[in-house]
Amino acid sequence: MTARLWLLLFLLATALINVARADDMIVLASTTSVENSGLLSAVLPQFRQTTGIEVRVVALGTGQALDTARRGDADLVLVHDPEAEERFIAEGHGINRTEIAWNDFVVVGPASDQAHIAGGRDAVIAFQRIAETRVPFISRGDNSGTDALEKRLWRAADINPLATGLGSWYRDVGSGMGVALNFASAMNGYTLSDRGTWLSFGNKGALKILVQGDPRLINRYDVIQLNPAKHPNAKLALARRFAEWLRSEQGQKAIAAYLVHGEQLFHPVGTE
Repeated sequence: MTARLWLLLFLLATALINVARADDMIVLASTTSVENSGLLSAVLPQFRQTTGIEVRVVALGTGQALDTARRGDADLVLVHDPEAEERFIAEGHGINRTEIAWNDFVVVGPASDQAHIAGGRDAVIAFQRIAETRVPFISRGDNSGTDALEKRLWRAADINPLATGLGSWYRDVGSGMGVALNFASAMNGYTLSDRGTWLSFGNKGALKILVQGDPRLINRYDVIQLNPAKHPNAKLALARRFAEWLRSEQGQKAIAAYLVHGEQLFHPVGTE
């Protein structure tokens, strides 16, 4: 057999392998917090080993993740904004929304705490004091689940931080949680963070958790399968296997076992 024929056979075999791999791969549009915290990197190899299914992650803010699925560019979504999720399902894009884990949000700020909110459990009161003091507050402003909750807290506080005359203390960075935390650290400012990203974030500087424990800060993560009536080309059977695995005993144990600096970042369902 000639070298040329060997090369052609090798290229054909490689192409067939790649096709098979593509058939066993799904695209997960995921909120950035489960990716940036390292959770997906920890649990996806276990799912792949069990099922042979490869999961490609596209990490975005929740709004962008849902839009990606709307366009048919994902097979499954993992997000954390209940209101946006309900709209997605009402539009007919999603079915079988299932909670797979939870953690919480925290209000972080400088140890000097000019707004005097440290030790509080009421996030709305904390936001009111931050606005009254005009200390820097860093907003993600990226249509993520975190950004959506922040906006709900401002509404609950009856404050529009973008209103004319309130000054430049409110900074909208239009980016992810890591960028917002970096800005808060550099400016001795305040921000709202999911606990998972906060615990895995390395550039805390003088930032500390100042407010936590408010029931409004509970952060639930839901996986939503796509509706075959609107998304017939999605790999729905493979995506369903991943959604079911996340809620299985093995998946829940994998989520619970993920630690950063000895702290659990995400809690399995039913452990509130």
